[in-house]
Amino acid sequence: MPIPALMNWSGGKDSALALYHALHDPRYEVRHLLTSVNSHYQRVSMHGVRVELLDAQARQIGLPLTKLELPEAPDMAQYEQQMRATLAPLQAQGMHHAIFGDIFLEDLRRYREEQLARVQMQAVFPLWQQTSAEILRQYLSLGFRAIIVCVNEQHLAASFCGRLLDEEFLRDLPPGVDPCGENGEYHSFVFEAPYFRAPIAFERGDLVRRTYPAPGGGKEAGFWYCDLLPGPPR
Repeated sequence: MPIPALMNWSGGKDSALALYHALHDPRYEVRHLLTSVNSHYQRVSMHGVRVELLDAQARQIGLPLTKLELPEAPDMAQYEQQMRATLAPLQAQGMHHAIFGDIFLEDLRRYREEQLARVQMQAVFPLWQQTSAEILRQYLSLGFRAIIVCVNEQHLAASFCGRLLDEEFLRDLPPGVDPCGENGEYHSFVFEAPYFRAPIAFERGDLVRRTYPAPGGGKEAGFWYCDLLPGPPR
């Protein structure tokens, strides 16, 4: 029998491609989506996407969605406590495996595995150690479409925010930037996928700059966000 699993869904390219692989893997039955949301702004954490568009993705996928509601700047203890409370009812439904879209960050993988082990859950990484070139080849060839919703200004100019994630975008990336944005260079919003019932309609809104305190009291980190407005239903 397939193993019941939940998908840690960010709404971006990597989680979307990881879900594609999980849906085609006979070992797993993906039953649920889980997304971290800023409870104050009602937007996807770090990505800045409105929850209305997150809900639209879940409807097009056809899976139930649970939102992990977090404060604006949670400390690790708050995050871990809230995560455990959010996972408990999903575990009660038989889900003890969690799927992630991580690619090569060893410390992040180790953290996820350690935290899940504390609540008797296992992590699954369908994209692990694939090359960025291979992941993007799959993304393009399978018909995924996404828009860049956030860029870290230490790596990319504001002009990259709001662009489609396509071959032209990839050609324009500066040297040293991971093409998949695995180091946090950019985040995306997938509006069309092979398993969506229909594409998600949206309009580009304002371009907004926000800063966040750097760990250890260093220089603030600046990010550009492209606000996406839900479009008329298709």
